[in-house]
Amino acid sequence: MKLLETYILRRVGQMFLVALLPVLAIIWTTQVLQRVNLVTDSGQSMGSFAKLATLILPSIIPIVLPFAIVIGVTQTLTTMNNDSELTVIDAAGAKRGIILRPILILAAVISVFSFLVDNVVEPKAKTGVRQMVAAAYADLLSTVIEEKNFRRIDTGLYVQISERLAGRVLKGLFVVDERDPAFELIYYAREGAVDEKGTSLIMHDGEVHRKTQTGEVSVIRFDSYSFDLSDLTQNRGQATLRASDRELPFLLNPDPNDKDYIAKPGSYRAELHRRLTDWVLPMVFALISLAIAGDARSHREARLHPMVAALIFAFAIRWASFYAANQIDTDPEYIGVLYAIPVIASLLAIASLSHHKRLSVVSAMSDHIAAAWQRLLRRFGRSAGPSAGGSA
Repeated sequence: MKLLETYILRRVGQMFLVALLPVLAIIWTTQVLQRVNLVTDSGQSMGSFAKLATLILPSIIPIVLPFAIVIGVTQTLTTMNNDSELTVIDAAGAKRGIILRPILILAAVISVFSFLVDNVVEPKAKTGVRQMVAAAYADLLSTVIEEKNFRRIDTGLYVQISERLAGRVLKGLFVVDERDPAFELIYYAREGAVDEKGTSLIMHDGEVHRKTQTGEVSVIRFDSYSFDLSDLTQNRGQATLRASDRELPFLLNPDPNDKDYIAKPGSYRAELHRRLTDWVLPMVFALISLAIAGDARSHREARLHPMVAALIFAFAIRWASFYAANQIDTDPEYIGVLYAIPVIASLLAIASLSHHKRLSVVSAMSDHIAAAWQRLLRRFGRSAGPSAGGSA
């Protein structure tokens, strides 16, 4: 690679990281904070929470990468244009490939990295997250970790304990069971414990109040009572895998006996085609950025900032791809639309680069917005002028 190409690659790569890391950190932090309840509700350690936060990261990276490459390319080329570097390169008779080649190489590497994260790393990470959450809530003792506070265990089931001792012993048990609409059960017990399998809550020295819909109340005292938890713990201890949690080989050849696939076959079809198209977005966005900001222009030319124009174009393509992928769930005809979006956008960018012209849509939009901005500045300038003179 030539010295100038290495220079451009280094500058674009640095700007790409400057754009990627802060945005990635902000989005990652918001996603992690949404799962703080895993620590507060289930009594997990900070080590488990840190592991969960790490597993969330792969699901964010493929979303941020394409937009980071847009910012890195447009900002670098705009700065080079403002410093007259692009003008010097053109005046020296250098081929345009000197600018295109390093950027397209970087975009290709990022696209391959996005494919690996989206199809290899992310499914395993999502599966790990679901298994961690399921295991965290499988143990009733972890769920009611806070003493002297009501804790909702399931829909219509609430538990409170006065004290939790060693050996899985609970003191001062209070259980409210409203899961059956025909009656309401309230349990009081001086002492209790969850068995080693976590399938039963054994209560000692207490009473149960049974209240019907008509208001009749019956009270039964007991020396020992077993409260069944098998259905609750089994459901909480198993992680249900969705289409987004599956690896690419499974999506290509789904198990016909899989319960989730039988219930939602369209979601697996949509997820497969989304993964086969999303990874090319960094390359598509790099081509668009080059078509918008890759040529030398006069500083006097009134135009929308290339980064803004490229981001608008990128957001439009990303939204169109997202919409088409969602529609595939119910309408397979959108599969062709999903693949056509990046192909058409790439062809438009390549045609613009080959003819040394800006994309017509972006050019017209840029000119209109820039002209409107200039008119707005002149209007405010005229309105501010007399008032400023009067105040003097």
